Amino acid sequence: MKAIKPIRTEADHCAALARVETIFQAEPGEPAFDELDVLATLIEAYEARHHPIPEPDPIEYIKYKMTKQGLRQRDLAAWLGGENRVSEILNRKRKFIAKMMKALHQYLGLLAEVLLAAA
Repeated sequence: MKAIKPIRTEADHCAALARVETIFQAEPGEPAFDELDVLATLIEAYEARHHPIPEPDPIEYIKYKMTKQGLRQRDLAAWLGGENRVSEILNRKRKFIAKMMKALHQYLGLLAEVLLAAA
């Protein structure tokens, strides 16, 4: 097992990723498996601090889900209170209300946390 060091720089991060690639196939019980576990934790912490993934935009999320499911605005009208309301929401002219968020979560499978960010 190699000595594990903190990840403080991009160079450290790259080195840790390279090492993970080398030992990725380690099996439980092998020393390299423990090293892999520790490196994964360090990499995750470094990336959360230095390369955070931004929360998705709720409107873009809705549009993405609509495209993925082959839906059009009129398909959401029954859940959101009419085609005009869907258009207003998708054009950012109207905010969500709880009933809309619940419908989007229930019928489109949208994550409630993302929808709440738009409220």
